[in-house]
Amino acid sequence: MPTILREGPFRFYFVSGDRNEPPHVHIRRDNAFAKFWLHPVELQNSGNFSRTEIRRIGSIVERNQALFLEAWHDHFSG
Repeated sequence: MPTILREGPFRFYFVSGDRNEPPHVHIRRDNAFAKFWLHPVELQNSGNFSRTEIRRIGSIVERNQALFLEAWHDHFSG
């Protein structure tokens, strides 16, 4: 599960077994989790994050969309 970015308390990472899904990123903080599709950026699911945190995470994903997509293709192309 390579970590792509850490921002504040959030860890953004991929799960290697997700190769056959559309590009997305997982986010974790303590016992909270979320998953965002990357193209277009859209919340797929979440648990234990507040709405405020989800909005903040969504903004981070949008701001780093190109980085995440490049990392996704690099990670899963091999």
